[in-house]
Amino acid sequence: MAKETMTVGIENIGIYVPPGIQDSAFIAEKSGIPLEVIEQKFGIKQKHKAGPDEHVSHMAVKAALDALQDFDPRDLDLVVYCGSEYKDYYLHNLAAKIQHEIGATSSNAFEIHSLCSAGVWSLKVVKSMMLQDPDLNRVLLVTSSKEADLIDLKNQRARFMFNFGDGAAAALLIKGINRNKILESSMITRAEFADDVAVYGVGSRNYYRYPTLNYDLRNLDVQDPLSMKERLDPITLDNFITVIEQAAQKSGYDPQDIDFIAPIFMKRSILLKILSHFNLTEDQSYILDHYGHCQSADAYIALVEGSKLGRLKDGDLVVMFGAGTGYTWAATALLWGECR
Repeated sequence: MAKETMTVGIENIGIYVPPGIQDSAFIAEKSGIPLEVIEQKFGIKQKHKAGPDEHVSHMAVKAALDALQDFDPRDLDLVVYCGSEYKDYYLHNLAAKIQHEIGATSSNAFEIHSLCSAGVWSLKVVKSMMLQDPDLNRVLLVTSSKEADLIDLKNQRARFMFNFGDGAAAALLIKGINRNKILESSMITRAEFADDVAVYGVGSRNYYRYPTLNYDLRNLDVQDPLSMKERLDPITLDNFITVIEQAAQKSGYDPQDIDFIAPIFMKRSILLKILSHFNLTEDQSYILDHYGHCQSADAYIALVEGSKLGRLKDGDLVVMFGAGTGYTWAATALLWGECR
């Protein structure tokens, strides 16, 4: 088959969330923020929380096996991890761990990191690799996050991250199929936000500074929340709309052709603004208010839940989108279902 006509499609998507729940009442009590603010302004009803003995690799493997179903993992050519950099261990090859645990004995493994935009953008990276390499025909892409560990609900500087939940997703990508065909992607990076959010106590800058690390130094934090908000608020909605539009246009479609949007976690009012821009309704997306923000797994969870609700049909133009601190906005278009 000529390279120009070759396709890469998503054979199946798997997700996993732990059984533990932190609901809006729990978040309100721990943070001191009124319940109605948590539910309406923050947009969160509940989120899943992994227990102390359930780690990022455990959730990743469960999502991977859910995506593989009857597919023999020994037939995989590559396992790619694109989830949280907070993993089982510091400087740990989680892709190799997943490969080993699922029994993908014939594959290789590596990682992609772009924070909460990685799950969406990695589809472009992996698709491009598969189209260029004749030996890459079946790839498993996995994302997982337990970043709720890193959020101190009493730290008001980190309040925009109080919605962080734990969970994982995986996608089985196969070259040559016309199912859930991966189209084109778009990205915007505003690098002036690079230092605004981090775990500031960990890393080379402070390795020799702290003989021991208290929890506040091991948690995600924000240097100057007011400054970040003042710089971020005027651009973030427009950047979301731009990457969604560009993903559709680069795929050969008009943005008004979009049938379904699979979002990153966001409060309902912001998502409705994005949907309205594309003349879409709430039933053409999925609000993640019962999952929270599961890092770069969000858009995959939205696809799975949207499909369960019958909101997706064969031939629909779908756009997945996300954003990661740093700050990067990304979107990838799919032609959903069985496509001619």
